[in-house]
Amino acid sequence: MDLSALDYLDPLIGELPVKEMAARGAYDASSHHSRELSLWSSPLQSADMDILPDKLVMDSRVRDTLRNDSYVQNGATIQKDSIVGEMFLLNSKPNHKVLGLDEVWAEEFQEEVEAKFTLYAESIRNFPDAARKLTLTGMVRLAVGIHAMAGEVLASVEWMRNGYRPYRTALQMLDLDRLSNPQGEMDSPTLRGGVQRDKFGAPIGYWIRQAHPSDWMNPDGYSWKFVPATRGQVTGNPGWDRPQMIHIVDQWRPDQSRGVASMVSALKEMRMTKKFRDVVLQSAVLNASYAASIESDLPSDVALAQAGGGDPQALTGFANTYLGEVAKYVGGSRNIRLDGVKVPVFYPGTKMKLQNAGTPGGVGSDFEASMLRYIAAALGVSYSQLSKDYSAANYSSLRADLAETGKRMRVQKRQVADRFASTFYRLWLEEAINSGEITALPRNAPNWYEGLNQEAYSSCEWIGASTGQIDELKETQAAVLRVNNGLSTREDELAKLGKDWRVVFNQLAREKKAAEKHELEFGADKSSKNQMNAASGTPSSTGDGPRSEDKEEKTDE
Repeated sequence: MDLSALDYLDPLIGELPVKEMAARGAYDASSHHSRELSLWSSPLQSADMDILPDKLVMDSRVRDTLRNDSYVQNGATIQKDSIVGEMFLLNSKPNHKVLGLDEVWAEEFQEEVEAKFTLYAESIRNFPDAARKLTLTGMVRLAVGIHAMAGEVLASVEWMRNGYRPYRTALQMLDLDRLSNPQGEMDSPTLRGGVQRDKFGAPIGYWIRQAHPSDWMNPDGYSWKFVPATRGQVTGNPGWDRPQMIHIVDQWRPDQSRGVASMVSALKEMRMTKKFRDVVLQSAVLNASYAASIESDLPSDVALAQAGGGDPQALTGFANTYLGEVAKYVGGSRNIRLDGVKVPVFYPGTKMKLQNAGTPGGVGSDFEASMLRYIAAALGVSYSQLSKDYSAANYSSLRADLAETGKRMRVQKRQVADRFASTFYRLWLEEAINSGEITALPRNAPNWYEGLNQEAYSSCEWIGASTGQIDELKETQAAVLRVNNGLSTREDELAKLGKDWRVVFNQLAREKKAAEKHELEFGADKSSKNQMNAASGTPSSTGDGPRSEDKEEKTDE
C-alpha cells in the first residue's frame, strides 16, 4: 500500500472522536450528524404498533376527507368504477382434471352454476345481502370503497332462516369501528385490534361490538360478541373450514393484524390542498364583491382635520354630509351627454376606480396541479382521471395513464374484489351442492370436503369493469390482430370489454339463425362470403372478380 497515503490519513483519523467512528455506518441515511438528518427520529415498532394506536384517528380523518373533498371522493369512485363496474359477472372454471372429470362435464357445470348463481346474486330482491339492500355487485363495490378508506374489509357470513330465500347463504357488511378488543382490553400477543390470533398469528376469531361506539343510545354498544373464523371452530370439527367471517387486509408487513388506507400517506397534502382552494375562493369572492369605488385625493391630514380631528361624532357627521353631497352631485350629472354618450361628472376631489373581478390566484394553476398529482399517486389513479382535466392530454398520454392505472386496478381487483366475491361464491356453491341443486354433478362426483376438491369446484374468474377504449378503431384492430395471431383469446378480449364470451357467442348464434330465417344479409356476412369465394375461385355476386360474360368474350377472342 502507498505509505504516503497512510501518512496523509493518519492525522485525520486521529482527529475523529472514537465514539463517532464506532457509530458511523456506511450509509448517509443513518447519519446522526448531518444537518438534514440530525433531527429525524423515527420509531422502530412492529406493524400493529405502527397502526393500532392511531387507527381510529386515521380512519376518521380519511372518511372526513372523502365526505368533504370532491377530488378525493372522485378518486375512490374511480376505483369502484374501474374494478367492479356496473356488474360483476362470474366466470366459473372448475378444475376438471383434479376432480377426475372430463371437459364435457365442466362445460355443463359452468353453464348451470353461472345461470343459477347470477340469478341469485343479482336479483333485485338482494338475496346475498343479509340486510336486503344490495346485490352482490353492490356489495363488491362497497367492499372496494371500504378498502380504499381503511385498507381492510369486514363481513360476517350469515345462515338466514327468516323470510323467503332460495338459498340461506348471505353476507352482513360490518363497520370496521366495531372490530375492537372487548371492554377496551389492552392488545396482547393473542389479541390485536379485536382479532383473536393463534401462536402463528392466524385469526381464530373476531370480537365484534354489538353497536357502533358513537351510538350511545344503543345499550348494545357496550357489549361484544365473539365470532369464530370458521364453522368448524363452532361445531368442534376442525375439518369443516366454512368461513364465518370475511376479513381482507391490505398487508404491508409481516405479523400485521389490521389494515390502513394507502391514502393516509397523503392526508396532510389533501387537507392543505382543500384549505388552499377555500382560501383562494374566499379571496376571489371578496375581491368580486365591489364593482367600483369612489376615492378621494385629499391629503390624509386635511381630510382628518375636516373630519373633526379624530372626534368620532364629528367624523361621523362629516362622512354623512360629504357622502350626501357626493350623491347629490353625481345624481345631478346623470343627464349630461355628449353625442348620445353619457359623461360621468364626480364631486371635486373624488374619482371612480373600477374593481377587477376576483382572480383565482392559484386554483387551476401549476401549484394546484402538482398537489393533485401527489394525491392521484396516493389514490392509484392518474392526474387526468382525478381532476377530470383532459385539456393537455393526447392519445399517447391517455394510453399511458390507462396502462398505469390499469395495473393498479388489476391488483386491487384480484386482492379485494375477486377474493370477496369468490368467498361468497364458494359458500353458495357448498350449499347448492349439499342441497342437490346442481344437477350437472354425476352420481360418483368427488366429495366436496376431500383434498382440494373445494378449490377445484369453486375455481373461477370474475369479469368486472371494461378497460375502456380511447380510439375504438385502433384498439379493435389491435384486438383482432392479437386473436388472429394466437396472442390472445376471444374470452380475454371480450372480458376487457366487460362481457362474457359464452353469452356473446350464444347471442351471435341466435342472431345468425334469425337473420337466415328472415333472409337478411349484413356487411360482415357479405365480406366473409367474398373472402370464401376468393379462396375457392368462385366469382362473387357483388361485382368483384370477372363475370361469366367476360370470360366468354375472352375465349372468343
